[in-house]
Amino acid sequence: MSVSGGPRPTLEAVAALAGVSRATVSRVVNGGTGVRPGIREKVRQAVAELGYVPNSAARSLVTRRTGAVAVVIAEPETRVFSDPFFAQQLRGIGRELSAADTQLLLLMVESDRDHERIGRYLSGGHVDGALMFSLHSADPLPAMAAASGLPTVFGGRPDWTDDGRSGAAPLYVDTDNRDGARQAVRHLLARGRRRIAVITGPLDQTSARDRLDGYRETLAGPEAPGVDERLIADGGFTAEGGERAMASLLDAAPDLDAVFACSDLMATGALRTLRARGLRVPADVAVVGYDDLAPAAWADPPLTTVRQDVEGMGRLMARLLLRRLSPGDGDAELAPVVTPAELVVRESG
Repeated sequence: MSVSGGPRPTLEAVAALAGVSRATVSRVVNGGTGVRPGIREKVRQAVAELGYVPNSAARSLVTRRTGAVAVVIAEPETRVFSDPFFAQQLRGIGRELSAADTQLLLLMVESDRDHERIGRYLSGGHVDGALMFSLHSADPLPAMAAASGLPTVFGGRPDWTDDGRSGAAPLYVDTDNRDGARQAVRHLLARGRRRIAVITGPLDQTSARDRLDGYRETLAGPEAPGVDERLIADGGFTAEGGERAMASLLDAAPDLDAVFACSDLMATGALRTLRARGLRVPADVAVVGYDDLAPAAWADPPLTTVRQDVEGMGRLMARLLLRRLSPGDGDAELAPVVTPAELVVRESG
């Protein structure tokens, strides 16, 4: 074992201790093939005994891999660190990458000027692949990643069909947003609610559009009351937005008796407005959210919501990308993943 503060063990020292050539040690350390199991074990024992740590820069020259993945969130820092959705997704991604001895590099978009900076970074050979989520329709980052040839997996259903490679559809992980919205609205209808409003997220994101579509489809169904456009408001996927949207909805339709908020954060904002207006939940207005993050159970009253496995989706994103990066794993067997949504009934609705 090397002494702390002493000379750093070299590849040559490992080779001498194991009784093999430097080239053999290099193949073992860098995951190469063609080394007999007995020899491979001798090299590993010598590595452990000497405390040898491979030089990552030298190894990247051999493997052409950096051992790092960029996680790009197309939102500003204030949004990322105030919304528990992002913390859950990053936890899932981080755990999966850590298990694969891969570093996570977090990149966020504060303004349009950041697109070019992030695009240069992605094409500069600093990372092996990218995970992107919370993208908006006009976001140029997917095209930049595709132009650089960087393997990429997306969080959420993209609204394009080709990631720049000939005939290749984009890889993504999403939840069944449309069905989750259907479950929420069907539940409110079953509870006798007829004036059901919806607070949407930004409609340049597919998750928000899919949830709005599920809401519309359910209210337009047989024996449903139909869609009243006055009962639709955008809350921007933030608590403050939910608060403002709820106020706008009540001003436009004071007789509404339920609201489906397309995120738990917006639902908490809606609850604040309802309390300020002196309305009881659920006696006067029933509320259903979407996500089932921890704050949903702490809300007053505890929030009925649609559960999506946010941390699990992060793990799946990282797993898909690692499989795409693994030698010998062909892309043909990789496909987008859509996870189920599940209604969780609590006291608010």
